[in-house]
Amino acid sequence: MKVLKGRFEKDIDKDANILNNSISVDYKLYEVDIKGSLVHSKMLCKQKIISQEDYEAIAQGLEGILEDIKSGTLAIDYEAEDIHMFIEEELTKRIGSAGKKLHTARSRNDQVALDVKLYSIEKAEEIIELLFKLCQSLISLAKENLNTIMPGYTHLQIAQPVTFAHHVMAYVQMISRDMERFVDAKKRMSTCPLGAGALATSTYPIDRHFSAEMLGFKSPTLNSMDSVSDRDHLLELLYDIANYMMHLSRFSEEIVLFSSQEFGFLTLDDQYSTGSSIMPQKKNPDMAELIRAKSARCTANLTGMLTMMKGLPLCYNKDMQEDKEYIFSSVDIVINATKVFTGMLDTLKVNKDKMLKMAHKGFINATDMADYLVKKEIPFRDAYDIVGKIVRFCVEEDKNLKDLNLEDFKEFSDVFEDDIYKYIDLEYILYNRKVFGGPAPEAVQQQIELTEEILDKLKNNS
Repeated sequence: MKVLKGRFEKDIDKDANILNNSISVDYKLYEVDIKGSLVHSKMLCKQKIISQEDYEAIAQGLEGILEDIKSGTLAIDYEAEDIHMFIEEELTKRIGSAGKKLHTARSRNDQVALDVKLYSIEKAEEIIELLFKLCQSLISLAKENLNTIMPGYTHLQIAQPVTFAHHVMAYVQMISRDMERFVDAKKRMSTCPLGAGALATSTYPIDRHFSAEMLGFKSPTLNSMDSVSDRDHLLELLYDIANYMMHLSRFSEEIVLFSSQEFGFLTLDDQYSTGSSIMPQKKNPDMAELIRAKSARCTANLTGMLTMMKGLPLCYNKDMQEDKEYIFSSVDIVINATKVFTGMLDTLKVNKDKMLKMAHKGFINATDMADYLVKKEIPFRDAYDIVGKIVRFCVEEDKNLKDLNLEDFKEFSDVFEDDIYKYIDLEYILYNRKVFGGPAPEAVQQQIELTEEILDKLKNNS
């Protein structure tokens, strides 16, 4: 590389150069790299390290490069070592020797650390906005289904009656916690590494507080060695993405199940389905399946980054060049997956009759029958045993609990009366689960209102 030629007599080996170069990945940083360089040059001028004339030439040159890359007038040279060197060399081509002064009092180490932090902040903000929109879509779906009765499951076996609104709001709680993690992660990105140099700052009278303020940070980083060694903000962002994508994967799994003919609870819009190359009748939930699979990639990226970082001594090591492979991959996945998932939800059809029909199966009211007996002063474990025997009887006779007459019930316990039919009615069961956090429509409505307040606060604090 021409810029770094002084120490070396020979050019780098061709294959080694392929291994060394990162511009095919880090080209994405061109905008934040130029943003950081503009502030750095302004600081150098303010501190009288470079002249006003040189600063103006540098600023004009950098802004021209940014405009030309965005417009496509300037093509990125993928033979360059990295995006930082590409921009610096292009700047020098355009403005001459003043371009060579830009890197004064700066190392690629603090330059890269700054770039990935600025990138992380921008992407965290974008992800927070997308998660907020996703939660809004889910809440709208919940509001439309406050009275839509469906079976709740444990072990994927029918357990107790809930509403589809309550089911959906469970995911809103997960995603709102994810949103909170991204907001918190962004707060910990608020220190600026620029000025840390290679590891030991600079003998030039630089003003790190000025640079930090101009770039929107709360303060400079406190330790120059930590500044260029640290990738905690990337690890935290990777974890937050992996955790959120895991939640999205679980939801995708249920969409795959619930849109199958066996369940029939949901119908996916054609825009978010695909067909078979051989079976003309097929309508496959491929978007949900792909999101489920992409979750694994995000987990792998987190694991890869942790493994890459775990054995590194202070300060910067070339291993850390790989950090961008992991973070760019996860960020691209989470943004695309969230947009697709939100669109899939917004066009989803809920088959309420199928949900209600399934809710009447599987002895979903057995727990409430046991509670009925407890209210008749039978100890819970005895009530549990009685109802278990009744269920076994129904299975053998191919009946549901509501199909039994009072004489059938009295064969198992004398305390049964005509009021048993009220206590095992699904609507009665559901509407009486008014406990805070429960599935009764009024409890879910309260949950929705409180969650909307939480989400608004998160959005406003992000």
